[in-house]
Amino acid sequence: MEIKILGTGCPKCKQLEQTVREAVKSINLDATITKVEEIDKILGYGVMRTPGLVINEKVVLSGRVPSVSEAKEIIEKYK
Repeated sequence: MEIKILGTGCPKCKQLEQTVREAVKSINLDATITKVEEIDKILGYGVMRTPGLVINEKVVLSGRVPSVSEAKEIIEKYK
């Protein structure tokens, strides 16, 4: 599974990365987590509000940081 965090490095983007890493670890999932910080690449996903969450090249969340339990649900749904 490939997970991307879209964001320029703002506090919410960093919080989303931490939340996603915690969620992935708690469900013992083998996933590659990367950050995409370049504006043109973020816009290429159609995300206008960061942070954004992309799972297997599908945008599944943007503009907010979910709780760890919600992040786990989202990850499970799109894995």
